Amino acid sequence: MNKAILLTPFLTLACLSNNFTDEEPRILQAGAPGEASRSLDLQELTSIVQPTYNQADVDFMQGMIHHHNQALEMASLIQVRTQSTELYDLGRRITISQEDEIVFMRRWLSSRGEDAPTSEMHHEIGSQLDMLMPGMLNSDEMEALSKITGQPFDRLFLEGMIKHHQGALTMVATLFNTSGAGEEPDIFQFAYHVDSDQYIEIERMAAMLKARR
Repeated sequence: MNKAILLTPFLTLACLSNNFTDEEPRILQAGAPGEASRSLDLQELTSIVQPTYNQADVDFMQGMIHHHNQALEMASLIQVRTQSTELYDLGRRITISQEDEIVFMRRWLSSRGEDAPTSEMHHEIGSQLDMLMPGMLNSDEMEALSKITGQPFDRLFLEGMIKHHQGALTMVATLFNTSGAGEEPDIFQFAYHVDSDQYIEIERMAAMLKARR
């Protein structure tokens, strides 16, 4: 079996096969979401310099914290506004995963001397973010969601969270399409995870919504 080392996008992260042979290990550079990995030759490998973060990375992390905070607000409405165990379980998964990701993003920013937004800051500038960030629900949409219960709530929540998740995918795509951004290993791995995780949840929510129409 070939041995392979994965670079994400340039730093060695994984993984050597347990079946060692005399073959030279292959060095793989992982592509952005939707793009294939490719092998690097020795000349390319020796020219690689450890990538660093830039302002686009900082903006992405700060923005995604605000984005996640609204998702947590939406999920907090579920407990008293639905009788659906399925929706309750979805809300729990969203809450746990996005709380953990907020902790990671705040730590990433703080360790680099960058401002790490708090939930209080989200409430203070929330109306401005509604207009600036893709997928964010505006104040009228959030108010409407907070005033209904039962099946109407379930449908409106799923529609809103699908829109919200699609906005997160747009943010990831913007990051990877920005020159020099999304290359530092930590942020590459995080953004890649957000993309795959929220894409899966969109498919799950779309199926749930279809069953309620």
